Amino acid sequence: MPPQRELGVAVVGTGKMGADHVRRIEHVISGARVTAVVDIEAERVKSLAAGIEGCTAYTEPAAAMAADDVDAVLIASPGPAHETALLEALGRDLPVLCEKPLTPDAASALRVLEAEQRLGHRRIQVGFMRRYDAEYLRLKRLLGTGELGRTLMLHHRHRNLSMPPWFTNEMLINDSVVHEMDVTRWLLDQEITAVTVLKPAASTLAPEGMDDPQLVLFETESGAVVDVEIFGHCGYGYQVHAEAVCERGTARIGDEPGPRVSSEGRWGGRITPDYIERFEDAYDRQVQAWVDTTRRGEVAGPGVWDGYAAASVCEAGVLAQREGRRVEVELIERPALYR
Repeated sequence: MPPQRELGVAVVGTGKMGADHVRRIEHVISGARVTAVVDIEAERVKSLAAGIEGCTAYTEPAAAMAADDVDAVLIASPGPAHETALLEALGRDLPVLCEKPLTPDAASALRVLEAEQRLGHRRIQVGFMRRYDAEYLRLKRLLGTGELGRTLMLHHRHRNLSMPPWFTNEMLINDSVVHEMDVTRWLLDQEITAVTVLKPAASTLAPEGMDDPQLVLFETESGAVVDVEIFGHCGYGYQVHAEAVCERGTARIGDEPGPRVSSEGRWGGRITPDYIERFEDAYDRQVQAWVDTTRRGEVAGPGVWDGYAAASVCEAGVLAQREGRRVEVELIERPALYR
């Protein structure tokens, strides 16, 4: 059998994340090339396309998706623009890798879910990249063996050096804790049923009006309790940790890998400055896996159901954050396509 041709990918959204994916497809992974880039900033997207052989610049996703050299779509535009692009891609039966969030709210996520069901087969993978991180994969495998017994609690820590000035309380849930929502569902293979948000005294490093840090509590179907420390302005670097507390032991990931240096009466190491560096390998694995499965005519990884479930937990989390009470998560019955 002759080798498969490279997958022609349209990258929609060329900001920080989209530009990094363009670099990744062109210079890191195999089996794909960027044939279209899309952004409302016409000059930026023209400049980007000019540096890629055979790449065309567009300002409208639909125009790029109609091109003959586009076989698949990677969506990295702002969340509010996702629904329109996703529905366009589904209308053309194009494979999609969509950065989180699938959409900004449960109602729009549900519309995408219903559209994919009408298509009759899965086409969309959602970019929850922690599922591709080597440490999270090892933790998932360990918990799956049953060696440690049932998982009773999960402790998550999610700390950022700082947040952009336009970041809000709600975005701490929707744009940051959403990762812990998905990885909790994945690690435990069960849904989150309720959310509570506690607010300690705000850090003086946080902007006025932001409650930072926060402690977010999840309850799950099996009765496991999960806590997430989200600290948007810790002031020293980017850290993500997880610890599973099980019946017969514990397992922890996220400690800095080293090297740990001792010199001149001090010891220590380096903390990564942001999520792109910390999860660089996970992003590479995720996009390579998406390209490989797409070229085989398959869809794998987190899908529309996972995006919808995360959006529903986010809505419960924002309400819990705003009203200071425990809020139950509302989900429809899981359709057969996603079982």
